[in-house]
Amino acid sequence: MRAIVLREYGPPDVLRYEEIADPLPRSGEIRIKVHAATVNRVLDVSLRAGKETFRNPVLPLIPGVDCAGTVDAIGPQVTRWRIGDRVAAAGIMPLEICAEDGRDYNGPRGMMGIKRPGGFAERVVVPACAAVALPDGIDFHHAAVVLRHVPTAWNLLFHVAELKREETVLIMGAGGNLGSIGIQIAKNVIGASVIAAAGSDERVAIGKKLGADHGINYSTRNLLDEVMKITGGKGVDVVYDNIANPAVLPLAFRAIGMHGRLVTAGAHAGPNVTIDFSHLYHKQITIRGRPGYTPSDLPHCLAAAAEGKVNPQIECVLPLSQAARAHRMVEANEGQGKIVLDPTLG
Repeated sequence: MRAIVLREYGPPDVLRYEEIADPLPRSGEIRIKVHAATVNRVLDVSLRAGKETFRNPVLPLIPGVDCAGTVDAIGPQVTRWRIGDRVAAAGIMPLEICAEDGRDYNGPRGMMGIKRPGGFAERVVVPACAAVALPDGIDFHHAAVVLRHVPTAWNLLFHVAELKREETVLIMGAGGNLGSIGIQIAKNVIGASVIAAAGSDERVAIGKKLGADHGINYSTRNLLDEVMKITGGKGVDVVYDNIANPAVLPLAFRAIGMHGRLVTAGAHAGPNVTIDFSHLYHKQITIRGRPGYTPSDLPHCLAAAAEGKVNPQIECVLPLSQAARAHRMVEANEGQGKIVLDPTLG
């Protein structure tokens, strides 16, 4: 099969498009014929550049922390899946042999594309317990993006912030991947009132198009003043931020009302941000950071996408052979949505 292999850290051209042997599933594992894998700023691009060595990636490595495709081989002791089943897989999973349901596994775990071969290949082997069935109504390209971002946003809004219907949430970075997903979950699934904040009129317009009730360009308007106008001086119930912009987040924090919550799973523009501690205790604010997701949410996330309640933004789909080009595009901040690699394209 053909795969992208990372043998050394460096610029995008260190990604090699090579012919390697097909992987074979062990007991409790399945093999997926990959139709889509997303390109991620941190877990793929930054890792390739040698900036994520604290994650202890094992080189040489096939990158790609998610994938979607069809089951094309089944290992021993697997009864749940059949050849041709449409599935997706992502994130942290067992590294050693385990039962197909994953229960009672106490061995090491790690992320595909970092600790075990990832989705930048024509085929990838994963534990059967790590795969999730794709519902009708969602294609492979969107499924891969859903699995990468929707569970994290879902977890932050449902479980961490505990956002309720008719509460108000301020979504920071409204034009980004987690921001655009957060808008749609908050509005279309939870039924909250949504304020989309971004650093350009174009990105604010994306947030409004995705369903936000209000939009604020914090590069041209005072974020705190605008939020207070929108909320009648009450402030918002939740601030959802995955950027930690030190020039903007302090104002967003001041816009949180009584018993409000700030939730986050990222800090790529930070990490150091100053907040008003008197506002923190006077308004009895809760700050919670939690990356990752709750596995039981995955079917709900995919169902929401299949029903059209969440539409992940895709910038473009490229052949697997153009992985280096995809990395350069991410580094140059080209486009608004996710870049997807498809090994089935010529």
